[in-house]
Amino acid sequence: MSTSDDRIEREVFIAAPPERVWAVLTEPEHVGSWFGQGEPTPVDLRPGGIMFLDHGKFGEFRTVIVKVDPPRHFSYRWASAYPGEVAAEGNSTLVEFTLTPEGEGTRLRVVETGFAAIVIPEERRDTASKESHTGGWTDMVGVIRDYAERLGA
Repeated sequence: MSTSDDRIEREVFIAAPPERVWAVLTEPEHVGSWFGQGEPTPVDLRPGGIMFLDHGKFGEFRTVIVKVDPPRHFSYRWASAYPGEVAAEGNSTLVEFTLTPEGEGTRLRVVETGFAAIVIPEERRDTASKESHTGGWTDMVGVIRDYAERLGA
C-alpha cells in the first residue's frame, strides 16, 4: 500500500480470471452492485464515454472514461468533490485499474491521483479528500474482490 501527497495505491489478489474482474469493473450490472445502489448503471465503455456512479448519500457522479484496454487497464476521471458535474481536468482525480494475471487469479491495482490539482470545497472534505479516499479504496478493493469471487461460486 503506497501513498504520497497526491497518490493512493491499493492492490489485492482476486481468485478470479482477469476477464471476470474486467466485467466487474466495467459492466453496468456489476458496477451498479459493487459501487452503486444495486441497480445497473449506465456505462459508455469508450474513451470520452460517461460512466454514471450513484454513490447514494455521497452523490451521483458522471465519470469520464479515459482508457479502455480489456482486460488489462481501465481508467476514468472522477469529480468526487463536485457531485452532478461531469468530470474534467480541473475538477477531478484520475482512477486507474490495472489487472495482471497471477496464477489462477488476478492482481488488481488501483491508483488514484490528482488531489493536489483540485480545490475541494470544505463541505466535501469528508467524502472527496485524499484522506477519505485512502480509507475508501482500502474498503473498496475488498468489496471488488469479494464480489468478483462470488460471481464464480
